[in-house]
Amino acid sequence: MATIFTKIINGELPSYKIYEDEKTYAFLDIEPEAEGHTLVIPKIEVDKVYDLPDSDYQAVMATVKKLARHMEEVLGERMQIKIVGIDVPHAHVHILPVNENWAGERNIKPTEEEFQLLQEKLKLS
Repeated sequence: MATIFTKIINGELPSYKIYEDEKTYAFLDIEPEAEGHTLVIPKIEVDKVYDLPDSDYQAVMATVKKLARHMEEVLGERMQIKIVGIDVPHAHVHILPVNENWAGERNIKPTEEEFQLLQEKLKLS
């Protein structure tokens, strides 16, 4: 059975996509710890980051690097990168700003309008 992330990639579920290339897909986390909390996922469904084929692992990390730099420039804050790997059985990397508003493992609750505005602000082509 496909993971929720595979369903997002396939367009079966909506997302606030901010970046996509041949091997990766990045979108805003719908339960963010901070404004701009983004998930970067490989397009292939593999449970653990360290089980990805090298080319997909490198693609994910290249996207993380590209987006973290972009997000830091746009949001004006240092980015935190973390791999948790237990909540969804599909490899993924979190990118989120660290500031005085960081909820630290707690979720903030943006409105639909706030998500859409942030998506436009962070979108990278």
